[in-house]
Amino acid sequence: MTSPDDERSLVAVQAAFEELGRLAFAEHSLESVVDKVTALASEVLPGEPITSVTIVREGRASTVASSGRLALDLDETQYRLGNGPCLTAATTGQPAEILDTRSATEWAEFAGRAAELGCRSVRSHPLPVQERVAGALNVYARTTPSDDSRTRDLLSRFVAYAVVPVSNMYLYESVVEQAGHLRAALDSRAVIDQAKGILMERLKLTADQAFSVLARMSMTTNTKVREVAEDLVHTGQLPGQ
Repeated sequence: MTSPDDERSLVAVQAAFEELGRLAFAEHSLESVVDKVTALASEVLPGEPITSVTIVREGRASTVASSGRLALDLDETQYRLGNGPCLTAATTGQPAEILDTRSATEWAEFAGRAAELGCRSVRSHPLPVQERVAGALNVYARTTPSDDSRTRDLLSRFVAYAVVPVSNMYLYESVVEQAGHLRAALDSRAVIDQAKGILMERLKLTADQAFSVLARMSMTTNTKVREVAEDLVHTGQLPGQ
């Protein structure tokens, strides 16, 4: 039979899940999504949890978002040691946890540091694997979770659910960043092509010869080829002429 407290807890959890599902990319950043996850976690999970997101790219781990200094410090402790729940979850694709940092035997050095900083339990859940990128959502709690299987199941369900908007937001920001780089590259190519055309017409050069002129001027003036090209297009002269 479900008690009134259990029913209220289930309602709160369902409301939190629904709010996570309504997060709109256009209105948030990865940092704000992580902050929202932390706020909702504090409403439905024990232990005053703080969260962070670890990304492992080409063998190097970094924290791309965190909702508090404690989470960032403990992430960086694991990166320095080369082991811990967040790295294990990110690299193996399996959830990892420390139920009580004061008595943990696995990742003992990290657990000791976590206990010193007031963190009592840790759970990391892997992000969906993307090409050459792995990651984990980390939840650091200031109290030890109950041994009650229902509490542990709630923690597992919340982290597994929260990882979806976090992962999607990370991918969204990555795509936007890549699109920005692509646009910048296309803009650079366009202005370089314009500058080459000017040189080809003015000096009767081939396309390769015109680019060589731009490249030599770039090295001489210690500026990027794109900047040399922009000067030529805007002023009609190469730098120094």
